[in-house]
Amino acid sequence: METLIVTEPNYASIKNQESICLSKIPILSYGKFYTEVVNFMKEPQVHCVNYYGYSDGEKVKFICCLADDNTSNIKVFSHEIQKKEKMQLTSMTREAYALHIYEREISENFGVEFIYSPWSKPVRYAFNRADRTKVINNYPFYKIQSEELHEVGVGPIHAGVIEPGHFRFLCNGETVLHLEIQLGWQHRGIEDLFLKKPALIQRTVLSESIAGDTAVGHAVTFAGIMESLAGISIQDRLSIERTIGLELERIAMHIGDLSNICIGLAYQLGASVFGALRTPTINYSQLWCGNRFGKGLIRVGGSHYPLNNSLIESLEKFLNNFEGRFVTMAEKMFSLSSVLMRMENIGTVSKTQMQLIGAVGMSARMTGIERDLRKSHPIGAYQKLKYAPVLDVTNGDVWARAALRRKEIIASIDYIRNLISQLKANDETSNKPVSEGSLKLMPNSLCVSMTEGWRGEICHCAVTNDQGKIHHYKIKDPSVHNWMALALSLRDLEISDFPINNKSYNLSYCGHDL
Repeated sequence: METLIVTEPNYASIKNQESICLSKIPILSYGKFYTEVVNFMKEPQVHCVNYYGYSDGEKVKFICCLADDNTSNIKVFSHEIQKKEKMQLTSMTREAYALHIYEREISENFGVEFIYSPWSKPVRYAFNRADRTKVINNYPFYKIQSEELHEVGVGPIHAGVIEPGHFRFLCNGETVLHLEIQLGWQHRGIEDLFLKKPALIQRTVLSESIAGDTAVGHAVTFAGIMESLAGISIQDRLSIERTIGLELERIAMHIGDLSNICIGLAYQLGASVFGALRTPTINYSQLWCGNRFGKGLIRVGGSHYPLNNSLIESLEKFLNNFEGRFVTMAEKMFSLSSVLMRMENIGTVSKTQMQLIGAVGMSARMTGIERDLRKSHPIGAYQKLKYAPVLDVTNGDVWARAALRRKEIIASIDYIRNLISQLKANDETSNKPVSEGSLKLMPNSLCVSMTEGWRGEICHCAVTNDQGKIHHYKIKDPSVHNWMALALSLRDLEISDFPINNKSYNLSYCGHDL
């Protein structure tokens, strides 16, 4: 009789917003870690949602989280190395390019040298970086030795009302050969503040400030971490209200972006109408919670602003008024030849390129990649909503980025109406948020919380110590993945096409510059 040999998996498997004891995550040799992660990353349905390190005594411990979009599982891998003067690891970026941003950050934060890395430049020049001699003013931009080519620098101080970042164009005449984007001019140290500000309200406010235009998205992600680690169950009604908040945030930001795209196209009618429609959208958020960007709406364990009958009635009136005006203006915009000629086949990126860079959210979906956490790793009311991502826009150009926003706004309106009907059938009374003293977190544990924000995949990870205190907090905004998409969009275009391409992505500077 043959002996059945059962091999233990080389990873732990968890769901979105599930906590796990650190002891249940196998610690692999780096060689085994490398092989496992690279092999899984070759599967099209698997992508890395976070890979980071943190100090653990005399060691640096590394956590890598790979999301399987088919099974809704998150595979958690780990390895560790001793702290020493020279730390070296073989780079995985050569075989899985999307990992470059994680390895570069680890190198910057801990001084780890990734051998054979095709790109080892710092990510953001964090205030607590390992090598303080590396300063952003001496950033090693790529150069081409040529008498025919020239460089154009934009930033870090911009004429527009946006945050600081530097864009370096390598051009042949007016044609852009390469665009290099370097952010990191106002590092705020938010991850470090999550450890230094232990009060729950302080951390909640910090989560709302990671990216001001995604206050609801990041706050929901943070709340999921705390509720999971504390073993707090969320009411169905609260889940529905949070989901409505997320979809309202999506509508507000998408409509604002359509207005900005019209400004870039010199289409004044669209800019004015879409801009005017954004106002009642964010005004409804102010009516609901007292803040136009949804700050204060999300609190751990409950809500100070339950969506009562009066607010539901106001929401229905807003949607009815908004939808007709939006549909009419969108039809005009997308049927005007002078508008279409400035969007179609401009700033095109391919599905293969977006797969290689690990694009998320709209930047992935506009090329036909089905990457949407609302379907693949749903939380809260999305689990019952049966969300279907918009995937019929695949051109990968400025038109696709605008058209996807148009379609997602309509979809969000439908989903909110669906959620309203669920609220009306739910007679629960929303709980008040948990008090500071009642919050006790699981010790020696890891929690991974992900939310599909309006830009794409938000991921927060927390590690607790043996006293149940947060030992490490890791944040990832979707823009970290998608800035490379903007750079790729400019290749072989005239430099004058940069503004419309930049507006069509509307990526976050502060979400990148943690």
